[in-house]
Amino acid sequence: MVAHVGLISLTSCFSPLSRLPRLSSTKHKPFAMAAMNEDPVRQWILSEGKATKITNISPVGGGCINLANRYDTDAGSFFVKTNRSIGPSMFEGEALGLGAMYETRSIRVPKPFKVGPLPTGGSYIIMEFIEFGSSRGNQSVLGRKLAEMHKAGKSEKGFGFDVNNTIGSTPQINTWSSDWIQFYGEHRLGYQLKLALDQYGDSTIYEKGQRLVKSMGPLFDNVVIEPCLLHGDLWSGNISSDKNGEPVILDPACYYGHNEAEFGMSWCAGFGGAFYNAYFEVMPKQPGLEKRRDLYMLYHYLNHYNLFGSGYRSSAMSIIDDYLRMLNA
Repeated sequence: MVAHVGLISLTSCFSPLSRLPRLSSTKHKPFAMAAMNEDPVRQWILSEGKATKITNISPVGGGCINLANRYDTDAGSFFVKTNRSIGPSMFEGEALGLGAMYETRSIRVPKPFKVGPLPTGGSYIIMEFIEFGSSRGNQSVLGRKLAEMHKAGKSEKGFGFDVNNTIGSTPQINTWSSDWIQFYGEHRLGYQLKLALDQYGDSTIYEKGQRLVKSMGPLFDNVVIEPCLLHGDLWSGNISSDKNGEPVILDPACYYGHNEAEFGMSWCAGFGGAFYNAYFEVMPKQPGLEKRRDLYMLYHYLNHYNLFGSGYRSSAMSIIDDYLRMLNA
């Protein structure tokens, strides 16, 4: 099967649906804003992309946020995502994340090349096209490579990221913090709880969720938490393998956080024993992981609730209630 990279940052599991490696840029800008011509994508491919001709453009299906196309050229293939209504900031965040993961030289990710605005509104991102294999690859290799990325990707700034980005279409706030518990409580759980209150008027989940945020400190007793580079949205749709069987991860919502937070989408990722055994050989398991596992899932259940509706509310509420009982909060 031939597949593609980079459709969306997050979809419902059950719906049908920094630093960059030589990223094209201009002075004082993290990404070059393409010249406002009729087709800035074609212009880049035929200049900085080193192609002399584009031989085929074919749509790649599967996304619900962006349009995706494969550009075949005499210099190889490129993967291009466009969005007609959102400016370049979303793709800039994605490119920074891809670039940071790429630089760890651990697990394979598509190399980002260019981000810019479309002349008629919206934006685009050009990246490496990766031809996918026929499976999601070896689980133990995926676990080891992911752990190697977490081990290599460190930040001296603390927890957060250089830019805010998105998880699906939901903003993800990445303001730097030296305190992981504060960061996760405010910028992950707290932000989603406020969205639920604003969007649905759900004062029950908001108030109970805030009680959990204020009481969750003991779940981290005797744990050493270092800022690790996280993919941030690691579910089955964002995991594949290349034609050689090596694992590939894509569509990130990157930030530096507690490595265990990477397993927050495990309910939708299909990680098995081989994955975890290989992972913990590189990044040793810390005490109390089982007690924190649902806390990290809660962020994603809340985001699904805010993105896709009430079908995910009961799962989020159940996690909150269980923790409140556990913590006597």
